[in-house]
Amino acid sequence: MRDQADRLREIISRLKTQKEESSPLMESTPNQKKCRVLTITSGKGGVGKTTISVNLALSLGKMGYRVVILDADLGLANIDVLFGISPSYTLLDVIKNEKTIFDTLTEGPMNVKFISGGCGMQEMANLEKEQLESIIEKISFLENVADIILIDTGAGISESVIRFVLAADEVILITTPEPTSIMDAYALVKTVSYNDKNKIIQLVVNRARSEKEALHVTRKLSNAVETFLNIKPYSLGYIMYDSNIEKAIKSQEPFIISHPRTLVSRQFSEIAHKLMRVNQDRSKNTYGLRGFLHKFINVNNASWYR
Repeated sequence: MRDQADRLREIISRLKTQKEESSPLMESTPNQKKCRVLTITSGKGGVGKTTISVNLALSLGKMGYRVVILDADLGLANIDVLFGISPSYTLLDVIKNEKTIFDTLTEGPMNVKFISGGCGMQEMANLEKEQLESIIEKISFLENVADIILIDTGAGISESVIRFVLAADEVILITTPEPTSIMDAYALVKTVSYNDKNKIIQLVVNRARSEKEALHVTRKLSNAVETFLNIKPYSLGYIMYDSNIEKAIKSQEPFIISHPRTLVSRQFSEIAHKLMRVNQDRSKNTYGLRGFLHKFINVNNASWYR
């Protein structure tokens, strides 16, 4: 716990040295279509976050939504590995003004495309304001080809992860029944709560051995977050443990494609439907991708630890 607190203080100290820039581009434009931006994250690594990102995206694609996944795991980006497709370009090529944002889109199955972030998002934080405005304008064109953008972050409490969480309209938090996973998920929400008590947190329990276990984990984490952090998280559902998921990863084929008629594939579909059903009103208030990008850059005055 001591190491975790020290880590949080170090992150805050770095961010407080940055200067906040306000921008008119974040203001909504009447009748302008905006896509929804959701960050998928976890308190620790190894909980199946990226697997869920890919299969949730495909489930949404099957429903007819145009989905773009931004692989924002700055250390271990591997969306392309799970799809079995190698991208030609990354977001960094756009920032270097060598390619357009559409050049970085890699076509996947079922209405899903993905972008490898490389170190592009991290690089954005170091640009001058005029350069930033230009890059944001370029990336914002994705709203023409996407209804939903899923941001697959790295795991744990780091500066980049918290930026993505605070900037997104909504957050999908992945945990497993392991006590360390639950504790780290709580720690991540605690960090976010210091800056945004109204952040929409949605829970998914992965690798549950039974419905009873999944519901127990959901209640345990939800009660702790609501009691001590005054945030009410929402449950999107759970994914049962299935050894075939590991086989699908090794074969580089998304699970719901290789095993479409399994219980787990149905659970991915149920989570996708619930995500869209309960969030219809929320989508009207989204800042869209442009707003997300500005918030991502300006998340520098966050008071993350008290």
